[in-house]
Amino acid sequence: AAQELFRRQTMTNLTAVSIFLLRGFSAVPQLQLLHTATFLLIYLAAILGNISIVAAVTHDARLHTPMYFFLKHLSLVDICSVSTTLPRALVATTLGSREVSLCACASQLFAFVCLGSTECFLITSMAFDRCLAIYRPLVYRAAMSPETCVSLVSVAWGSGLVFSAFHTANTFSLPFCGPNVIDHFFCDIPPLMRLACANADDHEASGFAVSGCVIMSCFGLTVLSYVRILATVFQIHSAAGCWKAFSTCSSHLATVLLFYGTGSSAYMQPSSSYSLMQGRMAAVFYSILTPALNPLIYGLRNKDVKGALQKLYPRGPF
Repeated sequence: AAQELFRRQTMTNLTAVSIFLLRGFSAVPQLQLLHTATFLLIYLAAILGNISIVAAVTHDARLHTPMYFFLKHLSLVDICSVSTTLPRALVATTLGSREVSLCACASQLFAFVCLGSTECFLITSMAFDRCLAIYRPLVYRAAMSPETCVSLVSVAWGSGLVFSAFHTANTFSLPFCGPNVIDHFFCDIPPLMRLACANADDHEASGFAVSGCVIMSCFGLTVLSYVRILATVFQIHSAAGCWKAFSTCSSHLATVLLFYGTGSSAYMQPSSSYSLMQGRMAAVFYSILTPALNPLIYGLRNKDVKGALQKLYPRGPF
């Protein structure tokens, strides 16, 4: 009985942490103000750029096609994703309030993982859309009907919710008892697992396995789509036809490379080889720069979007 009482008291102490402290953008206080100003400008640019994409696709009838339907939802995800992490970090750095409750931290992690995984599924759907448009143009309209597009987006959001629920439960089922300083500017999985009092190897292995299966499946489907696209493009005899077919995919291909290039460096590695500085830098690229660059990629490289933005901003730089 005494041993059982001691065990219960120990577990109570292990779960005693209810407040975390976020380190912020930098461990060097002198750089915090510079980072805050820089990331505030990037945040405003990301919000303005993605809102512009959503408005352009919504108001221009020429963009009421499956490809731009997915692009609009990708921009909505980017707006929500960058707003999940940056505003709190900017306010905390400005006011010097670094505290975040356990519930708020779990909510932020859930939202961030949900939006990131939803973006992954959307990018895969966009690859399938481009593949079908080039490989099977005669059945494209029938196959990619509005109902199909809505179903694909719904599956992306639903899968993101399930994926995020698993990772949130997997992370916060660990006990947190001692150090409560998260060496990051938002609640993320790797730095949180480093704070756990218990051995997190099993949790890390299960999270890594699930993430690996989901991400590699999406990446594999995207690669297969582009293999089919390239095989079809190479069968087109005219150079103009080849360029026209490939140009419709160039913006999406740049998004794919940006998403998987930054995301894999941030999350597809075990915590044993996780570097705090490397993790923070990778998170900056993945969670801040990627949402800011996506509107530029589509706004500058896609003629249809560029034309719609010129109508939206007649005196703009487009």
